[in-house]
Amino acid sequence: MTDTAIPTPDSPPDQGRPTRSYAKLAADESREDFSLRYAPHSFRRWSPSMVAGTALGGIAYLADFAIGASIVFTYGFTSGFASILTAAAIIFITGIPIARACATYGLDMDLITRGAGFGYFGSTLTSLIYASFTFIFFALEGSIMAQAMHQAIGLPVQIGYLVTTLIVIPIVFRGMGALAKVQAWTQPIWLIGLVLPFVVLAFHAPGSWGAFSSFGGTEGAGSGFDWIGFGLGTGVALSLIAQIGEQADYLRFMPAKTEANKRRWNAAVLAAGPGWVIIGAAKQLGGAFLAFVALEAVGKTHALEPIAPQIEALKPWLGSFALPAAAIFVIVSQIKINVTNAYSGSLSWSNFFSRITHKHPGRVWYIFLNLAIALTLMEMNMFAALNKLLGFYSNVGIAWITAVAADLVINKRIGLSPPYIEFKRAYLYAVNPAGFGAMVIASTVSILAFFGLFGTYAEAFSTFIAAGLALILCPLIAWLTKGRYYLARPNPVNGPDADVPDITATHLCAVCATAYELPDIADCPVQSGPICSLCCSLDSTCGDACQKVTDAAPVLMPLPTVRRSDAT
Repeated sequence: MTDTAIPTPDSPPDQGRPTRSYAKLAADESREDFSLRYAPHSFRRWSPSMVAGTALGGIAYLADFAIGASIVFTYGFTSGFASILTAAAIIFITGIPIARACATYGLDMDLITRGAGFGYFGSTLTSLIYASFTFIFFALEGSIMAQAMHQAIGLPVQIGYLVTTLIVIPIVFRGMGALAKVQAWTQPIWLIGLVLPFVVLAFHAPGSWGAFSSFGGTEGAGSGFDWIGFGLGTGVALSLIAQIGEQADYLRFMPAKTEANKRRWNAAVLAAGPGWVIIGAAKQLGGAFLAFVALEAVGKTHALEPIAPQIEALKPWLGSFALPAAAIFVIVSQIKINVTNAYSGSLSWSNFFSRITHKHPGRVWYIFLNLAIALTLMEMNMFAALNKLLGFYSNVGIAWITAVAADLVINKRIGLSPPYIEFKRAYLYAVNPAGFGAMVIASTVSILAFFGLFGTYAEAFSTFIAAGLALILCPLIAWLTKGRYYLARPNPVNGPDADVPDITATHLCAVCATAYELPDIADCPVQSGPICSLCCSLDSTCGDACQKVTDAAPVLMPLPTVRRSDAT
């Protein structure tokens, strides 16, 4: 590589250089939302409270109600209560470093995973894991919404599935700006609908909570504590651990932390990141309580569908208006979460296919793929197999999230991995065995345990096995490999002695001739100049030549070095 000056935003690239023109939708960042890139400071125009409010608006879903009710009905109140709280604690702890890293570096979950122990292609598998989370929960939420429309207006459930799928497309198509408006406008309706049933029951059935706390479930589990029930219930609740990825899709738009805003910034990141699970756990317990109160009136099957308990709780005050009021609440709740599921799914599929095909038609096209899979799951009535499906998924999800958290908290603090997150292909190995190997081993062993290979207790505690193995193996493998698979070559602009430039200054990509902020730029020997992260990802002919150059003179200004404490 030669020492080449960077073109300024006002000077065009050399006429002989190859250029890439992105499709119209891919080039429109008002819709694309920097789906495969670092989120530049110029795009992070929202306040910390606005970003946090939008992120928390996405957890309005009622799957928590169904999950909580299913756990308590199956394993009894005592074991179910312990399961929900334990899962919430694990999700909260693992979510803290991930949320801070995403907000600090302006990166989504996939890009964080690349640099946190998985490598460039290693994180491709986690993109599939994350995509499956979004369409599984889209299908679950869509089923709940279809149930509400069936009860409210008699719409056949199969047609309701289609309606719930189509209704989110115009919103998700328009990107972060539209999502922020929808979450803000619907928040008052959702809050009233969430709280009102519990207020009514406090007046009309004040003894219900006491009876609920001694509830032994509907499967004969009994009201006492049972270790097997606790383990299995925790596994189901832990299926929600990948929700931190959807929170991260919003947190990457958090403005830079400064002395002036650091308290608001820290509070917003904590609340919108791991803090979602506090509300989530409360909703699981609240949903189980409403289902318990409605059980005798509607039966077990309908009690597990959030619409029926809502109606029963509201009847004493609203009478015949209980049905439309409950239906409005359910529909608003499901739209709020499913626009997030569809949005996050489009990001995940974009990341996956860009690496496999070296093409990027635009995030919005992958909305349709994600929704098609979700619609298929709904038509297959996945709601009927809720516990088994979520219990299986949680083994993979927790292995992934725990491995990433272990890298951020342990490996980076003790120097086994770089102190910053490197997400650009130009500097990454294809696979890093530290995180990727830890996830594969942990999830494989835990899935075998989940299917009963190691006995009853191992089956019940398979998710704990996944978490424990990932937590131990990630730093262990990084230590055994001496951290050599984190960086394929040094990034000349991230050294500890590098001067901190103005990272908001833009630099022209030699391929697409578009200006991007410095953190999105790499130095490329093939182009003899700067290349943006996406053009680098989509290049199928370079043969990773940059990683074979060992004596290159840097062609870029220094990138900022972020303190480890800020990232972890």
